[in-house]
Amino acid sequence: MKKTNYFNLFFFLLSFFIFSCSSSDDSADNNNGGSQEIIPTNLQVSLTIQGKNSENPNGDGSGVFYGIATAEDAINYGFRIGNDGEETQSQSGDFSFTLTDQGLLQFPFYVYAYSSTGNSEMKIINLTIDVEGNGGSGDNDVLVWSDEFNGTGSIDSSKWTTETGGGGWGNQEAQIYTSSSNNVRKESGILKIKVIKESNGNFTSARIKTQDKFEFKYGRVDIRAKLPSVQGSWPALWMLGANYPDVGWPQCGEIDIMEQFENKDEIASTLHWKLANGNRAMYGLPTTNSTSTDFHIYSLEWTSTNIKTFLDGVEFFSMNISDADPYYPFNEDFFFIFNVAMGGTNGGTIDPNLIEGYVDAMEVDYIKVYQ
Repeated sequence: MKKTNYFNLFFFLLSFFIFSCSSSDDSADNNNGGSQEIIPTNLQVSLTIQGKNSENPNGDGSGVFYGIATAEDAINYGFRIGNDGEETQSQSGDFSFTLTDQGLLQFPFYVYAYSSTGNSEMKIINLTIDVEGNGGSGDNDVLVWSDEFNGTGSIDSSKWTTETGGGGWGNQEAQIYTSSSNNVRKESGILKIKVIKESNGNFTSARIKTQDKFEFKYGRVDIRAKLPSVQGSWPALWMLGANYPDVGWPQCGEIDIMEQFENKDEIASTLHWKLANGNRAMYGLPTTNSTSTDFHIYSLEWTSTNIKTFLDGVEFFSMNISDADPYYPFNEDFFFIFNVAMGGTNGGTIDPNLIEGYVDAMEVDYIKVYQ
Protein backbone atom coordinates (compact mmCIF):
# COMPACT_ATOMS: atom_id res chain seq x y z
CA MET A 1 0.00 0.00 0.00
CA LYS A 2 2.79 2.39 0.89
CA LYS A 3 4.67 1.52 -2.32
CA THR A 4 1.58 2.38 -4.30
CA ASN A 5 1.28 5.75 -2.54
CA TYR A 6 4.93 6.57 -3.19
CA PHE A 7 4.49 5.61 -6.84
CA ASN A 8 1.40 7.78 -7.22
CA LEU A 9 3.16 10.71 -5.53
CA PHE A 10 6.20 10.29 -7.78
CA PHE A 11 3.99 10.11 -10.90
CA PHE A 12 2.07 13.23 -9.83
CA LEU A 13 5.25 15.24 -9.24
CA LEU A 14 6.78 14.11 -12.51
CA SER A 15 3.61 15.03 -14.44
CA PHE A 16 3.50 18.44 -12.75
CA PHE A 17 7.15 19.10 -13.67
CA ILE A 18 6.61 18.13 -17.32
CA PHE A 19 3.42 20.23 -17.57
CA SER A 20 5.13 23.24 -16.02
CA CYS A 21 8.08 23.06 -18.40
CA SER A 22 5.79 22.59 -21.38
CA SER A 23 3.63 25.57 -20.36
CA SER A 24 6.69 27.72 -19.84
CA ASP A 25 8.10 26.77 -23.23
CA ASP A 26 4.77 27.40 -24.96
CA SER A 27 4.53 30.78 -23.29
CA ALA A 28 8.03 31.67 -24.39
CA ASP A 29 7.23 30.61 -27.94
CA ASN A 30 4.03 32.68 -27.94
CA ASN A 31 5.82 35.77 -26.66
CA ASN A 32 8.65 35.43 -29.16
CA GLY A 33 6.51 34.54 -32.17
CA GLY A 34 3.53 36.89 -31.71
CA SER A 35 3.42 40.49 -32.90
CA GLN A 36 3.11 43.20 -30.31
CA GLU A 37 -0.01 45.32 -30.39
CA ILE A 38 0.44 49.06 -30.74
CA ILE A 39 -2.14 51.13 -28.88
CA PRO A 40 -2.56 54.79 -29.90
CA THR A 41 -2.37 57.16 -26.95
CA ASN A 42 -2.87 60.81 -26.10
CA LEU A 43 -5.60 61.44 -28.67
CA GLN A 44 -6.10 65.21 -28.90
CA VAL A 45 -8.73 67.00 -30.99
CA SER A 46 -8.62 70.68 -31.95
CA LEU A 47 -12.08 71.64 -33.23
CA THR A 48 -13.46 74.95 -34.48
CA ILE A 49 -17.12 75.76 -35.11
CA GLN A 50 -17.13 78.40 -37.83
CA GLY A 51 -18.20 81.81 -36.57
CA LYS A 52 -18.39 80.78 -32.91
CA ASN A 53 -17.99 83.71 -30.52
CA SER A 54 -19.62 85.19 -27.43
CA GLU A 55 -22.59 86.42 -29.46
CA ASN A 56 -22.89 83.21 -31.50
CA PRO A 57 -21.92 80.37 -29.13
CA ASN A 58 -23.16 77.74 -31.60
CA GLY A 59 -21.55 79.19 -34.73
CA ASP A 60 -22.60 81.55 -37.49
CA GLY A 61 -25.35 79.33 -38.87
CA SER A 62 -23.24 77.89 -41.70
CA GLY A 63 -23.09 74.45 -40.09
CA VAL A 64 -19.35 74.28 -40.78
CA PHE A 65 -16.91 72.79 -38.28
CA TYR A 66 -13.35 71.66 -38.84
CA GLY A 67 -10.10 70.85 -37.10
CA ILE A 68 -7.36 68.27 -36.63
CA ALA A 69 -6.81 65.16 -34.54
CA THR A 70 -3.40 63.98 -33.32
CA ALA A 71 -2.29 60.95 -31.35
CA GLU A 72 0.90 59.09 -30.58
CA ASP A 73 1.49 55.90 -32.62
CA ALA A 74 -1.47 56.69 -34.92
CA ILE A 75 -1.26 56.28 -38.72
CA ASN A 76 -4.89 57.00 -39.58
CA TYR A 77 -7.93 58.75 -38.13
CA GLY A 78 -11.67 58.25 -38.41
CA PHE A 79 -14.55 60.67 -37.87
CA ARG A 80 -18.25 60.02 -37.42
CA ILE A 81 -21.16 62.43 -36.90
CA GLY A 82 -23.86 61.06 -34.60
CA ASN A 83 -24.55 57.48 -33.64
CA ASP A 84 -25.75 56.46 -37.10
CA GLY A 85 -23.29 58.44 -39.24
CA GLU A 86 -20.83 56.93 -41.69
CA GLU A 87 -17.19 57.02 -40.65
CA THR A 88 -14.80 58.96 -42.90
CA GLN A 89 -11.03 58.46 -42.90
CA SER A 90 -8.08 60.84 -42.93
CA GLN A 91 -4.40 59.93 -42.72
CA SER A 92 -3.43 63.51 -41.87
CA GLY A 93 -6.01 63.89 -39.08
CA ASP A 94 -7.55 66.95 -40.77
CA PHE A 95 -11.34 67.10 -40.93
CA SER A 96 -14.00 69.50 -42.18
CA PHE A 97 -17.76 69.01 -42.27
CA THR A 98 -20.74 71.08 -43.38
CA LEU A 99 -24.08 70.21 -41.79
CA THR A 100 -27.12 70.64 -44.01
CA ASP A 101 -30.09 69.83 -41.75
CA GLN A 102 -31.33 73.14 -40.41
CA GLY A 103 -31.97 74.02 -36.79
CA LEU A 104 -30.02 73.84 -33.55
CA LEU A 105 -28.33 70.46 -33.91
CA GLN A 106 -26.99 68.51 -30.94
CA PHE A 107 -25.00 65.33 -31.58
CA PRO A 108 -21.94 63.32 -30.54
CA PHE A 109 -18.86 63.63 -32.76
CA TYR A 110 -16.73 60.49 -32.68
CA VAL A 111 -12.99 60.71 -33.34
CA TYR A 112 -10.85 57.57 -33.73
CA ALA A 113 -7.07 57.14 -33.89
CA TYR A 114 -5.81 53.90 -35.47
CA SER A 115 -2.38 52.31 -35.16
CA SER A 116 -0.51 50.13 -37.65
CA THR A 117 -1.80 47.03 -35.84
CA GLY A 118 -5.43 48.13 -36.13
CA ASN A 119 -5.85 49.10 -32.49
CA SER A 120 -7.66 52.33 -31.74
CA GLU A 121 -8.37 55.05 -29.25
CA MET A 122 -11.67 56.94 -29.34
CA LYS A 123 -12.85 60.32 -28.13
CA ILE A 124 -16.44 61.62 -28.12
CA ILE A 125 -17.14 65.35 -28.34
CA ASN A 126 -20.69 66.53 -27.79
CA LEU A 127 -21.47 69.38 -30.17
CA THR A 128 -24.25 71.93 -30.49
CA ILE A 129 -24.21 73.76 -33.83
CA ASP A 130 -26.67 76.22 -35.32
CA VAL A 131 -27.52 75.61 -39.00
CA GLU A 132 -29.49 78.34 -40.72
CA GLY A 133 -28.69 77.49 -44.33
CA ASN A 134 -25.54 78.16 -46.32
CA GLY A 135 -24.24 80.61 -43.75
CA GLY A 136 -23.54 83.29 -46.33
CA SER A 137 -24.74 86.85 -46.35
CA GLY A 138 -25.77 86.62 -50.00
CA ASP A 139 -22.96 89.04 -50.91
CA ASN A 140 -20.31 86.32 -51.39
CA ASP A 141 -18.30 87.70 -48.49
CA VAL A 142 -18.55 84.71 -46.11
CA LEU A 143 -16.19 81.78 -46.58
CA VAL A 144 -18.41 78.70 -46.28
CA TRP A 145 -16.05 75.95 -47.49
CA SER A 146 -12.43 75.64 -48.52
CA ASP A 147 -9.42 73.40 -48.86
CA GLU A 148 -5.94 74.88 -48.78
CA PHE A 149 -4.27 71.46 -49.06
CA ASN A 150 -1.98 72.15 -46.14
CA GLY A 151 0.86 69.77 -45.39
CA THR A 152 2.16 66.76 -47.27
CA GLY A 153 0.39 63.43 -47.71
CA SER A 154 -3.03 62.12 -48.63
CA ILE A 155 -5.92 64.40 -49.58
CA ASP A 156 -8.57 65.09 -46.93
CA SER A 157 -11.04 62.20 -47.19
CA SER A 158 -13.69 64.21 -45.33
CA LYS A 159 -13.77 66.55 -48.35
CA TRP A 160 -12.74 64.47 -51.35
CA THR A 161 -13.09 61.00 -52.83
CA THR A 162 -11.24 59.54 -55.80
CA GLU A 163 -12.76 58.01 -58.90
CA THR A 164 -10.77 55.22 -60.53
CA GLY A 165 -10.66 53.26 -63.76
CA GLY A 166 -10.17 53.64 -67.52
CA GLY A 167 -12.31 52.82 -70.50
CA GLY A 168 -12.24 56.28 -72.08
CA TRP A 169 -14.74 57.97 -69.74
CA GLY A 170 -17.12 58.60 -72.63
CA ASN A 171 -14.56 60.78 -74.47
CA GLN A 172 -12.02 58.22 -75.78
CA GLU A 173 -9.56 59.36 -73.10
CA ALA A 174 -6.31 57.42 -72.77
CA GLN A 175 -5.58 57.68 -69.05
CA ILE A 176 -6.42 55.29 -66.23
CA TYR A 177 -7.46 57.05 -63.02
CA THR A 178 -6.01 55.68 -59.76
CA SER A 179 -6.14 56.53 -56.07
CA SER A 180 -2.37 56.03 -55.76
CA SER A 181 -0.32 58.67 -54.00
CA ASN A 182 1.87 58.60 -57.11
CA ASN A 183 -1.01 60.30 -58.95
CA VAL A 184 -2.73 62.42 -56.28
CA ARG A 185 -1.34 63.84 -53.06
CA LYS A 186 -0.51 67.02 -51.17
CA GLU A 187 3.07 68.26 -51.38
CA SER A 188 4.10 71.17 -49.15
CA GLY A 189 0.64 72.73 -49.20
CA ILE A 190 -0.10 72.09 -52.88
CA LEU A 191 -2.49 69.51 -54.34
CA LYS A 192 -0.81 67.69 -57.20
CA ILE A 193 -2.71 65.58 -59.73
CA LYS A 194 0.04 63.87 -61.70
CA VAL A 195 -0.01 62.27 -65.12
CA ILE A 196 2.57 59.49 -65.38
CA LYS A 197 3.64 57.40 -68.37
CA GLU A 198 4.00 53.90 -66.98
CA SER A 199 6.39 51.13 -68.06
CA ASN A 200 3.62 49.45 -70.09
CA GLY A 201 3.03 52.61 -72.10
CA ASN A 202 -0.24 53.49 -70.34
CA PHE A 203 -0.90 56.85 -68.71
CA THR A 204 -2.17 57.05 -65.14
CA SER A 205 -3.73 60.12 -63.56
CA ALA A 206 -6.29 61.06 -60.89
CA ARG A 207 -9.82 62.42 -60.60
CA ILE A 208 -11.21 63.66 -57.28
CA LYS A 209 -14.67 64.94 -56.33
CA THR A 210 -16.67 66.36 -53.40
CA GLN A 211 -19.84 64.42 -54.18
CA ASP A 212 -21.85 63.68 -50.98
CA LYS A 213 -19.25 65.63 -48.98
CA PHE A 214 -19.74 69.20 -50.16
CA GLU A 215 -22.54 70.27 -52.51
CA PHE A 216 -23.85 73.80 -52.82
CA LYS A 217 -25.91 76.25 -54.84
CA TYR A 218 -24.90 79.84 -55.71
CA GLY A 219 -21.91 81.81 -54.55
CA ARG A 220 -18.37 82.62 -55.62
CA VAL A 221 -15.60 80.08 -56.15
CA ASP A 222 -11.88 80.93 -56.33
CA ILE A 223 -9.35 78.27 -57.36
CA ARG A 224 -5.63 79.08 -57.58
CA ALA A 225 -4.01 76.57 -59.90
CA LYS A 226 -1.33 75.93 -62.50
CA LEU A 227 -1.76 73.57 -65.42
CA PRO A 228 0.38 70.84 -66.99
CA SER A 229 2.31 71.69 -70.14
CA VAL A 230 2.44 68.28 -71.82
CA GLN A 231 0.78 68.09 -75.23
CA GLY A 232 -2.33 65.93 -75.09
CA SER A 233 -3.25 66.76 -71.50
CA TRP A 234 -6.83 67.85 -70.70
CA PRO A 235 -6.95 69.42 -67.21
CA ALA A 236 -10.30 70.49 -65.78
CA LEU A 237 -11.71 72.25 -62.72
CA TRP A 238 -15.43 71.68 -63.00
CA MET A 239 -18.76 70.87 -61.36
CA LEU A 240 -21.55 68.35 -61.86
CA GLY A 241 -25.15 68.48 -60.67
CA ALA A 242 -25.67 66.62 -57.39
CA ASN A 243 -28.72 64.85 -58.85
CA TYR A 244 -26.52 63.12 -61.43
CA PRO A 245 -27.16 59.63 -59.93
CA ASP A 246 -30.90 60.16 -60.37
CA VAL A 247 -31.30 61.97 -63.70
CA GLY A 248 -27.97 61.38 -65.45
CA TRP A 249 -25.97 63.66 -67.71
CA PRO A 250 -26.63 66.16 -69.26
CA GLN A 251 -29.93 66.72 -67.42
CA CYS A 252 -28.03 67.18 -64.16
CA GLY A 253 -26.05 70.03 -65.71
CA GLU A 254 -22.32 70.64 -65.95
CA ILE A 255 -20.34 73.78 -65.11
CA ASP A 256 -16.78 73.83 -66.47
CA ILE A 257 -15.05 76.58 -64.53
CA MET A 258 -11.79 75.93 -66.37
CA GLU A 259 -10.79 73.43 -69.02
CA GLN A 260 -7.72 73.44 -71.22
CA PHE A 261 -7.88 71.60 -74.52
CA GLU A 262 -5.29 71.02 -77.24
CA ASN A 263 -4.34 74.71 -77.46
CA LYS A 264 -2.09 75.36 -74.46
CA ASP A 265 -2.33 79.14 -74.94
CA GLU A 266 -5.97 79.36 -73.89
CA ILE A 267 -8.53 78.01 -71.45
CA ALA A 268 -12.32 77.82 -71.66
CA SER A 269 -15.49 77.85 -69.56
CA THR A 270 -18.55 75.89 -70.72
CA LEU A 271 -22.05 75.03 -69.48
CA HIS A 272 -23.87 71.84 -70.53
CA TRP A 273 -27.57 71.05 -70.05
CA LYS A 274 -30.42 69.00 -71.54
CA LEU A 275 -33.05 70.29 -73.92
CA ALA A 276 -36.70 69.24 -74.00
CA ASN A 277 -36.05 67.06 -77.06
CA GLY A 278 -33.40 65.11 -75.17
CA ASN A 279 -30.40 66.63 -76.94
CA ARG A 280 -27.49 68.23 -75.13
CA ALA A 281 -27.12 72.00 -75.21
CA MET A 282 -23.86 73.77 -74.48
CA TYR A 283 -22.42 77.25 -74.42
CA GLY A 284 -18.77 78.06 -73.86
CA LEU A 285 -16.12 80.70 -74.46
CA PRO A 286 -12.31 80.60 -74.47
CA THR A 287 -9.84 83.20 -73.29
CA THR A 288 -6.12 83.62 -73.86
CA ASN A 289 -3.87 82.25 -71.14
CA SER A 290 -0.37 81.84 -72.54
CA THR A 291 1.16 81.41 -69.06
CA SER A 292 -1.11 78.64 -67.79
CA THR A 293 1.90 76.77 -66.38
CA ASP A 294 2.13 79.60 -63.84
CA PHE A 295 -0.38 79.96 -61.01
CA HIS A 296 -3.60 81.81 -61.88
CA ILE A 297 -6.91 82.30 -60.10
CA TYR A 298 -9.89 80.76 -61.86
CA SER A 299 -13.18 82.09 -60.48
CA LEU A 300 -16.90 81.48 -60.77
CA GLU A 301 -19.78 83.76 -59.76
CA TRP A 302 -23.13 81.96 -59.67
CA THR A 303 -26.54 83.47 -58.96
CA SER A 304 -30.10 82.29 -59.56
CA THR A 305 -30.07 83.93 -62.99
CA ASN A 306 -26.46 84.11 -64.20
CA ILE A 307 -23.10 82.30 -64.22
CA LYS A 308 -19.88 84.21 -64.88
CA THR A 309 -16.25 83.06 -64.91
CA PHE A 310 -13.04 85.04 -64.46
CA LEU A 311 -9.32 84.65 -65.07
CA ASP A 312 -7.33 86.55 -62.45
CA GLY A 313 -10.36 88.75 -61.77
CA VAL A 314 -11.12 89.54 -65.42
CA GLU A 315 -14.51 88.30 -66.62
CA PHE A 316 -14.46 86.31 -69.88
CA PHE A 317 -17.68 84.24 -69.77
CA SER A 318 -21.30 84.98 -68.86
CA MET A 319 -24.59 83.16 -69.42
CA ASN A 320 -28.19 83.79 -68.41
CA ILE A 321 -29.10 80.41 -66.85
CA SER A 322 -32.80 81.28 -66.90
CA ASP A 323 -32.67 80.08 -70.51
CA ALA A 324 -31.60 76.54 -69.54
CA ASP A 325 -35.14 75.19 -69.78
CA PRO A 326 -36.99 72.93 -69.29
CA TYR A 327 -34.95 71.33 -66.46
CA TYR A 328 -33.10 74.40 -65.11
CA PRO A 329 -30.21 72.37 -63.65
CA PHE A 330 -28.22 75.44 -62.66
CA ASN A 331 -30.69 76.20 -59.89
CA GLU A 332 -29.77 73.01 -58.03
CA ASP A 333 -26.82 71.84 -55.91
CA PHE A 334 -23.51 70.95 -57.59
CA PHE A 335 -20.27 69.26 -56.49
CA PHE A 336 -16.65 69.79 -57.59
CA ILE A 337 -14.47 67.56 -59.76
CA PHE A 338 -10.73 68.07 -60.41
CA ASN A 339 -8.98 65.84 -62.95
CA VAL A 340 -6.35 65.61 -65.68
CA ALA A 341 -7.29 63.49 -68.71
CA MET A 342 -5.03 62.54 -71.61
CA GLY A 343 -6.00 62.64 -75.28
CA GLY A 344 -9.60 61.96 -76.12
CA THR A 345 -12.04 64.27 -77.86
CA ASN A 346 -10.61 67.48 -76.39
CA GLY A 347 -7.07 66.65 -75.24
CA GLY A 348 -5.74 66.25 -78.76
CA THR A 349 -2.77 64.19 -79.85
CA ILE A 350 -0.51 63.03 -77.04
CA ASP A 351 3.17 63.82 -77.52
CA PRO A 352 4.56 60.60 -79.05
CA ASN A 353 8.07 61.27 -77.72
CA LEU A 354 7.17 60.96 -74.03
CA ILE A 355 9.37 58.35 -72.38
CA GLU A 356 8.60 55.89 -69.60
CA GLY A 357 8.41 57.65 -66.23
CA TYR A 358 7.43 61.05 -67.68
CA VAL A 359 5.51 63.09 -65.10
CA ASP A 360 3.49 66.30 -65.42
CA ALA A 361 0.92 67.72 -63.02
CA MET A 362 -1.95 70.08 -62.40
CA GLU A 363 -1.25 71.89 -59.14
CA VAL A 364 -3.89 73.53 -56.93
CA ASP A 365 -2.95 75.91 -54.14
CA TYR A 366 -6.48 76.36 -52.78
CA ILE A 367 -10.19 76.30 -53.48
CA LYS A 368 -12.53 78.66 -51.61
CA VAL A 369 -16.31 79.00 -51.71
CA TYR A 370 -18.02 82.22 -50.58
CA GLN A 371 -21.73 82.92 -50.20
